[in-house]
This record gives sequence, C-alpha cells and structure tokens, in this order.
Amino acid sequence: MKFISIIAVFGVLFFVFLFSGCTSTSPPVQPQTSVPTTAAAIVSPTAVPFPNALALNEYATFGSGTDQGKATVYWYEAKPNYNWTSPSWKSPREQAAGSQPLEIQRGYIIEIPQEGNVFLFIYVRVLNAGNNAIYAPSANQFVVFMNGTVYNYSSVESSDVTIDKVTGIQYDYQIGRGGTGGYIQPGESNTADGYLIYEIPAQFSPDTTYVVSNLDYQNKAVWKLG
Repeated sequence: MKFISIIAVFGVLFFVFLFSGCTSTSPPVQPQTSVPTTAAAIVSPTAVPFPNALALNEYATFGSGTDQGKATVYWYEAKPNYNWTSPSWKSPREQAAGSQPLEIQRGYIIEIPQEGNVFLFIYVRVLNAGNNAIYAPSANQFVVFMNGTVYNYSSVESSDVTIDKVTGIQYDYQIGRGGTGGYIQPGESNTADGYLIYEIPAQFSPDTTYVVSNLDYQNKAVWKLG
C-alpha cells in the first residue's frame, strides 16, 4: 500500500509540472482605451455682404453722357423717438389738445417706434452733374440692409412736416414727388438734399448696416454707415 501511495504522489506531481509549463508567464494584455480626438474647430469668417461699399459722403454716379447724376448718403443718426408738426395735418390748437397734462405745449406730435426699435434718419444728397434735366432716384429706391433684412423708409405725413431738431425736409419732397421719383435740373442750387426715416432694431451696428440704392436701371450703389 505504501508503494501505491508513493506512485500516486509522483503522478500528481507529474501532472502539476506538465500543466504548469503550459501556463503563460507573460503579463496580461491591458485593454486599449481609445482617446477621443477633438478636431480643431474651423471658424469661417462672416461673409461681408457688400465688400466694396462706399463710405459716407462718397458719391456714386448714374446716368450717362450729358445726362449724369451723382448721389451720396452723407450722414445718419438714430433717435428713440421724434416730435413733428405740420400745419396741413393738425392745427396747433388740435395738437396742444392732444398733449398730456403738464407737457410743454409746442404743438408737436411725438412719434414712437415699436418696442425694441429706433428711428434711423438717413441723409441723402442727389445732384445733377450733366447738362440736361435728369430723373432722380425715388425714396423707394433707397433701403437699409442689416443682418440680411431689408427695411423700407417710413414717409412723413406731408411736405410741410417739421421735425424738432432735424433740419430740412424728407428727400422725396425735395424732388417734388412725395414717394416717387422726380426731375433734377443742372446746377448746385437744384441739389436734392433731405432725410429718409427707417424703423430698425435698436441694437444695430453701423459697421454691419448699409444703405442700398438702385440709382437707375444700370447703376447700383451701397454705402456703409460705419
């Protein structure tokens, strides 16, 4: 029995050595963790809608030959509201009756924009640089372009409107046609010079605000406010 026990022990040891040789001594392979890579953000510059826009007080020409004109936008100002009066709209007494108690009775009507907006006054000058009368661009041919939106001008009530602290009259009344085009005779004294009013968002930037005009069938001009 002792002999059989010795054989059994040697047998167990044989199998232990046999299988221990098949055991790998290499270190375990660590699973690879993929590190997410962040691609560099590609920032494309905002496209400038009118890269060749004119500056304020620069002239653009239209027409041809001896029938030639020049136009410019030479100034602008933004107003949160404005006061106006017109003899043909309401008499001073009617305007005073419509004023609030304790207000200064100046006979003016206050014009207030929609909430979040302002009134943008654009000052336009058009002159005849030729020898014959020319057809001037109408007020409707001047629009304000801002952040992809086009704004049309808001006409005053009549040619005799006077706006407090604003000199001159609306541009289109300078050429004799409220809201439409008219003729301008040669000579500096016949220059049409006036304002156009636009209602735009209050948070506007002159650097991204433009006045665009189709001066005639062949000539287009753009002015940048800032």
